[in-house]
Amino acid sequence: MTSRSPRWRGGWTYPIAWRASTSASRCAPAAPRCGATPSDFFPFRGSASRRGRVIYTVARGASRTDGEMTGHKAREPAPDQAGDAAIEWFVRLREGKLSVEETAAFEAWRAAPANAAAFDEVLHMYGHLAGMSPARRTPPAPRATRGMRAAALAFAAAAVAVFASHDEIVLRLEADHFTGVGEKRLVTLDDGSHVLLDSRSAVALRYSAGERRLRLLSGEAWFDVAPDASRPFVVEAGDGRVTALGTAFDVALEKSGARVTVTEHRVGVANGGKTMIVEEGQQTAFERDAPARAPEAVEIDTATAWRRGKLIVNRQPLGDVLAALGRYHRGYIYCVDRAICARRISGVFGAQENALQSLAEIEASLGLRAIHVTSYLILLY
Repeated sequence: MTSRSPRWRGGWTYPIAWRASTSASRCAPAAPRCGATPSDFFPFRGSASRRGRVIYTVARGASRTDGEMTGHKAREPAPDQAGDAAIEWFVRLREGKLSVEETAAFEAWRAAPANAAAFDEVLHMYGHLAGMSPARRTPPAPRATRGMRAAALAFAAAAVAVFASHDEIVLRLEADHFTGVGEKRLVTLDDGSHVLLDSRSAVALRYSAGERRLRLLSGEAWFDVAPDASRPFVVEAGDGRVTALGTAFDVALEKSGARVTVTEHRVGVANGGKTMIVEEGQQTAFERDAPARAPEAVEIDTATAWRRGKLIVNRQPLGDVLAALGRYHRGYIYCVDRAICARRISGVFGAQENALQSLAEIEASLGLRAIHVTSYLILLY
């Protein structure tokens, strides 16, 4: 298939529209014919005179019978219809609000080779910066002014946002259960175990006859495990593995690695070729390519405050705190300097109530400054 870029309208050079909500009507997602207007653009914002303009459309004559939103097997679509539908599905998947039926409809639509190729084209477009050399991604500016440095940082962070968006779409396709921004979901598994997913979190199931294996793909989750001595319950997170020993526990993926908190009984944690036992009321953490630290006593109510919509931290690296707040923001929050990311911070934040207000409090308390590149992308420096 010859590579073809989707048909952007009105001379736009930036790709698809990002919407804060999804239409619940029978129309295709975010389609202009439904009267939907995107509230922002992802990942970059256009000129002020063009903000809010729809920059993609549904092919004339396209309907639900084209396999866009039905659970039936899609017939081979016209190229333009495939490209338009691929963009719309990208937006829907990115928002994370698909129902089980809509997810099945997406899989049915993607089963058609032309549709699969069009969707891969959209994913490739969002990952195209990955092929650029470091020299091209980072323009030299030895005598840059403060404004030029800020612009360079904005460009670099925007590139990271492109990569992150591409990765998150792939992650959503891999996950069995996931949550959108500001959403919490309690999932009951086939064996009677329960998983409570925090905002913007995802988990993949790998159950077999001899083992109940899960992988935390993003975010944070609390596991309440049903007893079954013949089938160990194992959660993979980052470079570590947590095995339940008749227990309930919390696992969080952080910027630097993963954190494990035991709320009932005990777990076994394997990482870096070593295994340790973590008891109730204890917490351990491990970074990439590093062994887990020795278990430490922790206040369970503090460690699981996210279940009540709060974020309570005690001398945690700012990078990890921003990663946690970012799960409640419809976009990405970055600290642009490693030294800033490593700064320790303590406090109580209303993450679910207002992540941006919490960010403003951090900004003021640490004497930092935030640049809102768009409502989607925020840089802290």
